[in-house]
Amino acid sequence: MGISRTQSASPVAPADVRPAPGWIELAVGGLVYAVTLALGIWWIDSIPADRGQLRGHIGYFVSGATGVLAFAAAVAVRIRALAPFGIRKITWKWAVAGVVAGAGVYWLNQFVALGYIAIFGNDTPQGDYQTAAGAGVLSLLVTLVLGGGLTGLGEELFFRGVVANTLLKHGVWVGVILSALIFALVHGLNVILPIAFVLGVVNAVLLRRSASVWPGVIVHVVYNSVSNIGFMFTA
Repeated sequence: MGISRTQSASPVAPADVRPAPGWIELAVGGLVYAVTLALGIWWIDSIPADRGQLRGHIGYFVSGATGVLAFAAAVAVRIRALAPFGIRKITWKWAVAGVVAGAGVYWLNQFVALGYIAIFGNDTPQGDYQTAAGAGVLSLLVTLVLGGGLTGLGEELFFRGVVANTLLKHGVWVGVILSALIFALVHGLNVILPIAFVLGVVNAVLLRRSASVWPGVIVHVVYNSVSNIGFMFTA
């Protein structure tokens, strides 16, 4: 279902005179993401395993900050403007759509997770997140700010604002499916992979339809926040 690179196919609105993000933005952003994530993992691994609450908070901070830094690097390379990366105002209808989609993706992924676990077992890497969410009200609030807010924002800025925007110029299937697959693989070969893939597909579609990252940010924030509230009861 290839779509040629025209204004109607691109997530960039016709009023923009600057080029849309391309391979150089993707490469620079990807490099910054990889280096920052590697340093973040080293930081987390330096913390004793019995301090799961702290590891969970830092893990969410790393996830969000890594995306923000990678996005900033991609913007600074050549275009130096936010609109081509999907930083555009949205109507309240798109905001409502993001909330509804976030709740829908959460419940859909409960069945996705159950199916995966039935076949491969529960190999979740999110034990520290569960510990942080279940360590009291204050810890849960910190978890919601970092895991819902910062992580939702940072991952959408990079994976939709840079990755999906770049790939969508090469067709809907490439932009939606490949960007979602990249997003999923970054989360590792475990139960989170199919869950992240579903979220990535939904948010890439929202990006293409709205030309903005904000609906996807809302989906991500809602999804992560509800998930962490759920962790509070399973920790």
